[in-house]
This record gives sequence, structure tokens and C-alpha cells, in this order.
Amino acid sequence: MGYVGTIIVKDMSRFGREYLQVGYYTENYFPDHNVRFIAINDNVDCVDGATDMDDFIPIKNIMNELYAKDISRKVRSAHNTRGRAGEPLSQPPYGYVKDPQDKKRWIIDPEAASVVREIFKLYLDGNGEDTIARIMQEEQHLNCTAYWASKGINRGGKKSQPNPYKWKSSTIHGILTRQEYCGDVLNFKTRSKSFKNHRRIDNPKEDWMVFEDRHEAIIERDTYQKVQKRLKSTHQRAPKEINGPKSIFCDILRCADCGSKLWYHTNTQNRDIHYFSCSNYVKDYRGTCLTRHYIRADAVEAVVEMELRRLAEYLIADENRFAEILARRSIKQVESEKKTVQSELRKSEMRIEIIPKLLKTLYEDKLSGKASEDNYCVLSQEYSDEREQLQKKILKLRRKLTEMGEKENEREEFIHAIRKFMEMRTLTKQVLNELIDHIDVYETQGTGKNKTQRLVIYYKFVGYLDINPTQCHPNYTADIREGVAIEYVSCEPSDSLKELFSEGYNADDDSFEEAKPEQA
Repeated sequence: MGYVGTIIVKDMSRFGREYLQVGYYTENYFPDHNVRFIAINDNVDCVDGATDMDDFIPIKNIMNELYAKDISRKVRSAHNTRGRAGEPLSQPPYGYVKDPQDKKRWIIDPEAASVVREIFKLYLDGNGEDTIARIMQEEQHLNCTAYWASKGINRGGKKSQPNPYKWKSSTIHGILTRQEYCGDVLNFKTRSKSFKNHRRIDNPKEDWMVFEDRHEAIIERDTYQKVQKRLKSTHQRAPKEINGPKSIFCDILRCADCGSKLWYHTNTQNRDIHYFSCSNYVKDYRGTCLTRHYIRADAVEAVVEMELRRLAEYLIADENRFAEILARRSIKQVESEKKTVQSELRKSEMRIEIIPKLLKTLYEDKLSGKASEDNYCVLSQEYSDEREQLQKKILKLRRKLTEMGEKENEREEFIHAIRKFMEMRTLTKQVLNELIDHIDVYETQGTGKNKTQRLVIYYKFVGYLDINPTQCHPNYTADIREGVAIEYVSCEPSDSLKELFSEGYNADDDSFEEAKPEQA
């Protein structure tokens, strides 16, 4: 964004120790962006981005990396020595904490250990992992991440989980397979490739080092072995090929009530039936959504394909009118939003230019005695914080303006995607992703032959699209299997659409379509 004009470091090693990256920035990036780079102790000063650097600097960059590599080798050596001596190399698992008197030793955390014992007992009583997770949630036990946070322990895990009492079956499985609960220490379970790549890689079990009875056990060894034996006999089976490939609508369907994704399933009794349901359903997944939002995959495909055919027909009938609808749909809203963003950007830029002057005036008042030391400290900190917030805000507003400038291209891409669909006989994942942002699925209404379900399609670039009703068919009906049909039901258009297409409506016109029910 052009905010950085100069970078000053103590020496080249403070900027970086990966000589390829350091060389890229100092030799290419900084000169191209007119950034001045200064390394004081190495006497490097690239004025106006010019590459006026000592020829010895690249060699020094290599030496800096070799130094980091040597330090890494020494740390790994010490790490291996401690690990082979039986000292725990990892953080204590849920149920243990470090001994305040000896950081190299684990002691039992009574509160968490009681939950671990209950999990093992429930599993041996015949409960599955998901059932145990449900019980943990119902009994209001904090999950591992939330429990550590409540104790002020900074550990990994998803911090954005809205329900701190929700457990996952994968967490239960991890606890059931932890040999550390028998009092053992397991070292070298993972490794990293090099000091440049910190991603952990699993080691084969034969490379592990196991030290038994190094701390107090939470679970008896016999109990642990019984659990492992049962786990081996109840492995989760891989998806069967007989169920067929996943639906192209995976990751596109959303629950209209809670906003969660709909998950794809295959009926175990009839594998020809594939369906979606809310991933946040209270009964199936211990979520918060009160209804299941069940919908057949073939029903979704039939409805969406018919809707896209309708758009294609309108595009063929009157391309200019179709482009006008897209423009009217977006331009008015975008222009209004653009003016607001530009106004906010101007105000923020003017304010950030004034802040240095205010700081200078405040400093002069302090020197002259007009402002006390306390007031100066408080106000200068407030100005600094305000400047930081304004910098973030300006960056965000500029990005938003850039995105708005791309809307015209998006409209052309949308029309191009419809043309591509017209050339195909079947709907593909690629075309679907180019045309549709997401689809809201509502819960079914009514029973029997009067059962209906509403789908709302949100397209890329234009969102929910209203089409001139004079070009719409009264109803669409498609038989998707024996005894079951999907039908579009006509309904009264919105007032905003009537105003936009006032010439397209009359007293007897009821051909506008909005609801898309499933009728069986």
C-alpha cells in the first residue's frame, strides 16, 4: 500500500537468515518498490531502492543461515538427549499438569482426570465415541480447549467454538488412545523436516521411545489394554464405493435458519437415495438448530437445473434486457456503497494527516508547561492508538473500493457462465461454482401431497436474482423418480420488483416465481 518507505535493522541477520528470501527482497523487491533498506552494522544503505550493496553481503547472508542451521543442530541434539533420558518432550495431555516443583514431571489434575476416567468407563460400558461426546456435553463438562482456557493455560485448539461444552468424537478417540494415561512417557512421536519447516510429521511407531511408569497413572494398564482391543475391532470403515461419488452440491447448501452447512448422506437401506441435512441439527449432531432441513439430492439438482434453464431462456430471448437487470440489481447498491466508502476514506485520510500536527502541538504544550506530564502521556497514547486504527481502516476501505471496481468483470463472467451452461447437457461442479454462491434450504411445510419446501438461490455477483416475470413459465414440474415430482409454485412478486418492471404486471398476472417446493 506504499506505507513503508524505509526499513532499518541492526544487521542483515536481524532481517532474516534464509539467504534466498533475504536476497529476493534486497535485490529485487525493495528496488522495485523504492524502499530504502539500511543494515547499520553491515554498512548497507540502499538509497531510493538502489542496489548499492557490498558484494560480500550475499556471502554474509549464507553465513547467517548456516549459523541458524548450526543452532538448530545443537538444539536438536539437546532435545534428543533429554528425550532419550525419559524427560517428557511434549506438553502434558488433558488430565495432567506440570509439577510446580519440577517442570520435567507431570502430576494429575484431579478435575480433568475424573473426566478421563469417566470417558474410559463409558467406553467399556459399550458406548461409542460419539455417544460419549454427547454425554460429556449433556453433563456440561468443558471440552479440553475451554478447560485449559479456564485455568489460564495457553494451549492449542479451536478458540472460536461457540459452545465450550461441545465435545467431538475425534477428541474422545484421542483420549482413549493416549498411552500416557497409564503413567508412561512417549517421546519422538513426531518430527520436523528442518529448522525452516516447523510442520510436524508423524514418526512410525518403531521410532518412538516409551518409558513406562514415569508419573502417576490415571488409567490402569489392564483397562487401557481392554480399550485398545475394542478400538481395533471397531475401526471406522472407509466410505463404500457402492455409495457413489459425492454430490456436486456439497459445500453449497446452507441451513436457512442457522446458516450452517448441509451435510451429504446416503440412505443405508436404499443406496439410491442421497440426501442433505443440517450439520447443526440438535438431535443428530448435538447442535442448536431445532429442525433437520432434510432434502433429497436429486430434488436439489432438478430445481437448480430448471432455474438455470430459465435464466438461459431469458438470456436468449433478450440479452440486453438481461444485462440491464443485472446492472440495475447491482449498480444502484454498489454506487451508494461506493460513495459511503469514499467519504469514509477521505475523512480517515484527512484525520491521519492531522494527528502528527496534534502530537507536535501537544509536545510543545508540554515543554511550555501548558500540559502536564500525565495529560501528555494519556493524550499521546490516545493519538497513537487512533492513528493505528485509522491505518487499518484506510487499508480495509481501499481494498473494498478495489473489489467494487471488479464488479463489472464479475457481471460479464456471470453471463459467460450461463452461456457455458447452455452448451452442456448436464450440470457440472465447475459451472455450479461459477454461477451459484450458496443455496438456502428451508424446513419442509405441510404434510402428504401438500408438503412443500422452499429453496432460495444466491448467485455469484448478483445475490438473489429477480427476473422479469413476463418471461417466466407459469409453473415448472419435473418427475425425479416414480411418484415424486418437483414443482415451482407461482407467488405474488415483491413491491420492489413491481416498481422495476411496472410494464410487466397486470391485475391477472401471477406468473412470478419465488418459492421452489418439493411436492410428493
